[in-house]
Amino acid sequence: MALPRSELIFSEEEYLALEREAEERHEYLDGHIYAMAGESGAHADICVNLTRIVSTQLLGKPCRVRSKDTKVRSGRKPRNPRYPKGMYSYPDLVVICGEPQYHDQYRDVVLNPQVIIEVLSDSTEAFDRGEKFRRYRVWLPSLTDYVVVAQNMPLIEYYARPPNGQWVIAASVAELSDSVYLESIDCTLRLNEVYDRIEFPPEEEETESAADDE
Repeated sequence: MALPRSELIFSEEEYLALEREAEERHEYLDGHIYAMAGESGAHADICVNLTRIVSTQLLGKPCRVRSKDTKVRSGRKPRNPRYPKGMYSYPDLVVICGEPQYHDQYRDVVLNPQVIIEVLSDSTEAFDRGEKFRRYRVWLPSLTDYVVVAQNMPLIEYYARPPNGQWVIAASVAELSDSVYLESIDCTLRLNEVYDRIEFPPEEEETESAADDE
């Protein structure tokens, strides 16, 4: 995550009021407001590819796709506004099945995502894999699928929550010929489509040909 907007502590309602007037997006974590960094070209292309792939496969089905401007709330209702605990995030892609449930009358914060997909970047990877995913697991009972997509290499990791409630690594694929199947929404992510138009950095040569064979 980026550095917090300030060292001040904001309640959830203060954050939401500020965010609804802001021109740029900010995420919220335990009273702190964090400005979201601008995205790279690769990140933008992958997000568009994912939205197209998933939304096309969900046509005529009871699930819908929301893009990266949709806020998701993860956390219990605040007990004391002076010591807020909670997270508001902007996933890169959200799938909602059935009718969306909203935080309040503004209908801009979703409470019941079933699938969340995050496209990783250097500045967010540790948070997306760690604390953010932990809060999703704990506070989003509707969530059954969490997918992280690398942008610097072909790599998709898929975490699923089966009926027993125990999260598992359902797939980890790293070849453009591979695919990941999300059974809960009957959707297939083919890596060659997810990474369409993406040029990966060249792989480093093996230690200068073993130091020129010494």
